[in-house]
Amino acid sequence: MADIMDKFWSAPPVSRTIIAAMAAESLLVHGGLVNGYYVLFHIPWILKFPFPQLWRLITPFLLTGNGFSALWDMYMFWTYATGLELNSPRFTQPGDFCTYVIFVATIILVTAGCLLKSYIFTQSLLLAFIYTFAQDNRGRKVHFIFFQIPAELMPWAMLAMTLVMSGPGGALQQGTGLLAAHLYDFLTRLYPTFQGGRNYIQTPTFIRNCFGAGGSTTVHRGYGTSFRPATQPTQVPPTPNRGWTSGFSSWSGRGAGHRLGGD
Repeated sequence: MADIMDKFWSAPPVSRTIIAAMAAESLLVHGGLVNGYYVLFHIPWILKFPFPQLWRLITPFLLTGNGFSALWDMYMFWTYATGLELNSPRFTQPGDFCTYVIFVATIILVTAGCLLKSYIFTQSLLLAFIYTFAQDNRGRKVHFIFFQIPAELMPWAMLAMTLVMSGPGGALQQGTGLLAAHLYDFLTRLYPTFQGGRNYIQTPTFIRNCFGAGGSTTVHRGYGTSFRPATQPTQVPPTPNRGWTSGFSSWSGRGAGHRLGGD
């Protein structure tokens, strides 16, 4: 237990926050201390006057399954979130990973929440993380259930598994995470690199400052910890994936989201 807590507190800040919030919300809901209705995405209650329930913009991303499924969900999020935040060459500046999470979550809210009328987005966000990991590790072999497959096929394999287990509705909902991550990849990498366009998704200054860009900064990378004085540039060279394993992929049995009041 002490080793687990040490790893938790040494994790990068965004991943640590996601896992802690996910554990707290799931424990409260599945333990019967909070009615699950209050964490669902429901637009009329979000816009309720005079007391809008704005927390519903966040809580739908944090509810895991019950029992063993909860542990598996948190393990998967821990693996891919910390892996991206520590090792992805996309997120080299303070706050970059936070901006990525906000962007993909917003796209999922619009597509899965507003268009598909779903109310829990945990698996959509997880698939977004997996898609980004897969793009960073194209050509690598990873484990999916009992097979080894190229990393770039892993999100599609998970989506196919969802289609078999939960039907088209479940796959469509989860697929919004893939759409969100691909849109981020297109706007920040593909379009600027191959079309000569501008990268419009830049980390705002206030977010950079929240992560220490304005002063001496501690940078957690896959190979250790470094310190950047405020007088030096904040650019961190891209680093290869080291020190973490993301080859374990499976499906936690999540079903499709449904309309409130539906079956």
